[in-house]
Amino acid sequence: MHHIAIIGAGITGVTSAYALRKLGYDVTVIDKQRYCAMETSFANGGQLSACNAEVWNNVSTLIKGMRWMFTRDAPLLVNPMPSWHKYSWMAEFVRNVSNYRQNTIQTTRLAIEAREHLYRMAKDENIDFDLEQRGILHVYHDRKSFDVARRVNALLQEGGLERHEVTSAEARNIEPALQQDCYGGFFTPSDATGDIHKFTRGLAAACKRKGVNFLMDAEVQTIASVGQQGHQLVLKQVSSGEEHRLDADAVVVCAGAASRRFASMLGDRVNIYPVKGYSITVNLRDEASVQATPWVSLLDEEAKIVTSRLGRDRFRVAGTAEFNGFNKDIRADRTQPLTDWVRRSFPGIDTSAVVPWAGLRPMMPDMMPRVRAGKRPGVFYNTGHGHLGWTLSPITAQMLVDTVQEHLNPQAEPVLA
Repeated sequence: MHHIAIIGAGITGVTSAYALRKLGYDVTVIDKQRYCAMETSFANGGQLSACNAEVWNNVSTLIKGMRWMFTRDAPLLVNPMPSWHKYSWMAEFVRNVSNYRQNTIQTTRLAIEAREHLYRMAKDENIDFDLEQRGILHVYHDRKSFDVARRVNALLQEGGLERHEVTSAEARNIEPALQQDCYGGFFTPSDATGDIHKFTRGLAAACKRKGVNFLMDAEVQTIASVGQQGHQLVLKQVSSGEEHRLDADAVVVCAGAASRRFASMLGDRVNIYPVKGYSITVNLRDEASVQATPWVSLLDEEAKIVTSRLGRDRFRVAGTAEFNGFNKDIRADRTQPLTDWVRRSFPGIDTSAVVPWAGLRPMMPDMMPRVRAGKRPGVFYNTGHGHLGWTLSPITAQMLVDTVQEHLNPQAEPVLA
């Protein structure tokens, strides 16, 4: 059976390893971190959200981005410093405005199908990841934004999503912890939340039990093609600096924002830009905070903030998009608005134990993941999931398997229903 090397041990790499190993492939996962899910898959917003499938390629996003460019605490922030990659990526982003409708509908369909694969993985491997299947409530504070949301909702419904309007009173009935009035909302009962880090680590443990090899604390320096569908990867041990070589029949790039660099090594163009997002985890240390914290996942349209309840004693709040290259700094002026929103929206929550985090979303200009073969034989990609990596990775792993089967084992039946 073919030996496949996967670069990246986040949610996309681990779900890919699991799906490939189930078909009998010999799989090795490589990551520069010492443990799985330590970068973008560490502390995201937690939503498994088909309701958030709208791509960002629309005129309103462009207008807001220009208006917010010099506002430090804006939900969308662009560093104006010159960068060829950033501005060429943005030009390509603008060109994809014409694909907004079809890409939103396609993403919705993928997100709906992805759920079943994720739930099956969790059930088969007995993974506890603080799953809450209580739906997602999207709230709006004015009529203008609510009317825009109606048009978006029509696209989501065309993609097959059950999502319906609710009044302010109905929103408070769905989530009693809501105290402030809103103009209205949309509720998606089939969406869910969970801890991406716990799920990825649990699935990685299942992969190891099934025979997947993990080479952690190892950075890929070069990838050389050696013959037909053969590759040699030069790895550098991060802790010691020692170099090792790994031979593989195929390479799968699942390296998030770093995928563009690996694609360049392999002669491909995968135009990913790292879009930084922030989150805070509020540790609920007293009973009053536990009772004041919502269980239903929320999406506040005005603030561009999402929430997830992770078990009884943690509350995840995430938001913002920052175009600032590979900068991973956790800026206080970007996380403070998240804490302020919690205090304002849920004053009964004690915010004295807040843990901030930042991660880089791997975004393509059209906001669509790349699951395909490369130019060279034995090269594959499963990357570029943007803000929906947690939501889409279970289905793109299955799509990857079909692509690998088609190229490495063309006589096999496709596995994706």
